[in-house]
Amino acid sequence: MAREPRIEPSGDVVDRVASTALSLPEAYEEDAWTGVRWRVRTRTFAHVLVSQEGYASAYRDVTGVAAATTVLTFRSTGEELQALTHVGLPFYRPSWSPTVVGMVLDDETDWQEVAELVTESYRFCAPRKLGRWLDG
Repeated sequence: MAREPRIEPSGDVVDRVASTALSLPEAYEEDAWTGVRWRVRTRTFAHVLVSQEGYASAYRDVTGVAAATTVLTFRSTGEELQALTHVGLPFYRPSWSPTVVGMVLDDETDWQEVAELVTESYRFCAPRKLGRWLDG
């Protein structure tokens, strides 16, 4: 049985995340093995992809949801990490990294919150000098 081709995230979702991610110092966008990711230097601070059957999926592993679902992964730390990983959906915690949080992106998404989370993830990944630029 042939595997279904990967579903890519919608251009609207990618554009909304990119509007924040690309406003950050030295951030750039690139296609990932699936979806789109944003990086600073060599570190990924945000990644949008579609979790779907037939492909490995931390989201599906955690939730059991088989339907194609657009998700964002980003980095977090400290109290924010603890809060996000214990609140439940739309957040979840992939098992492959202790500092990565996943978030479902759907019609209920608070895009201001996404902007804040992407910015904080950038701070986590960026060299200190770049992070200080954000503080003015």
